[in-house]
Amino acid sequence: MRFNDVAVLGLGKVGWLAAAFLHESGFDVTGLDLRLPARPTPFATATLDVNDPEAIASALHGKGAVLSCLPYHLNRSLASVAHGRGLHYFDLTEDVHTTRAVTELACSANALMAPQCGLAPGFISIVAASEVAGFDSCRSVRMRVGALPQHPTGLLGYAFNWSPEGVVNEYLNDCEVIEDGERKWVSSMEWPETLYIQGTQLEAFTTSGGLGTMCDTFHGKIANVDYKTIRYPGHMQLMNFFFHELLMRERRELAGQILTNAKPPVSDDVVYVHVSSEGTIDGHLRRTEFVRAYRPRIVAGSSNTAIAWTTAASVVAVIELVRGGHLPERGLLRQEHIPLDAFLGTTTGRLLATDH
Repeated sequence: MRFNDVAVLGLGKVGWLAAAFLHESGFDVTGLDLRLPARPTPFATATLDVNDPEAIASALHGKGAVLSCLPYHLNRSLASVAHGRGLHYFDLTEDVHTTRAVTELACSANALMAPQCGLAPGFISIVAASEVAGFDSCRSVRMRVGALPQHPTGLLGYAFNWSPEGVVNEYLNDCEVIEDGERKWVSSMEWPETLYIQGTQLEAFTTSGGLGTMCDTFHGKIANVDYKTIRYPGHMQLMNFFFHELLMRERRELAGQILTNAKPPVSDDVVYVHVSSEGTIDGHLRRTEFVRAYRPRIVAGSSNTAIAWTTAASVVAVIELVRGGHLPERGLLRQEHIPLDAFLGTTTGRLLATDH
């Protein structure tokens, strides 16, 4: 099903930018939200109660695809509406349970259901799968991503440039991994390690959701697959204290409010991406790495944070590929099935090819 008209639900920083990217790529875009942004938009907008499935169904009449940039807990009902109307569906969710619900809908879908199209899960899975394809036999895939302030202050060294609700879920929900060939669940904020990117010392630890469907795809094929979040040194220990010793894990909404109030968003952020894979080529053991440090840049006519433009570019590149007929038109789309070269060849995907 070819299409060119896309409804974007949720016009926060990422949603606004995704809609602008789509507009620049020649799509007919309508941005929908309960409250519209104050700044001018190059695309059409309309107010919509995003909590009302019937209102959503009416607003999507005549559209070919819908992109959700809404909080994860609203995606299930939106996916159901898209499924019922035969629309292509895209979202940015990291939530495992939401993705399972979308996956079930995909089994009977007449269009494409594409969850987890952001940075992680999303782009990082595309990079990892590309590395795996370069080996005769792959023994491990390690995926690391972190969105951080360039100029950290305080012991946490952090700023909430992403959804506090999403971050709290990442820190508290269990994480799926493949370890020594066994698919298992492990606790978040464990398995700490040290890494360096462009000379900066960082730490990484397990968090939930970043692998997407990688375990489904590579179980039985790769012995070790895991995802970790990147932070400045000492962050994991302090967050474990906050959530577990102070029992804030039992009060997630309040935890998000406290953390956002203490560490509000910054303009000068950096997104670190570190994907490394090990395997054999012609009988020789090799290691492949994809390492980037993305920073704010002017795109779509304005300066945007690194986390906003990398996330928006990731999902829009996928939508471009679907429109162009380079990806399946129905069923479930797993991010690791998207060819990296084709992704980086799109109008927006090329922004992620380099961090310069």
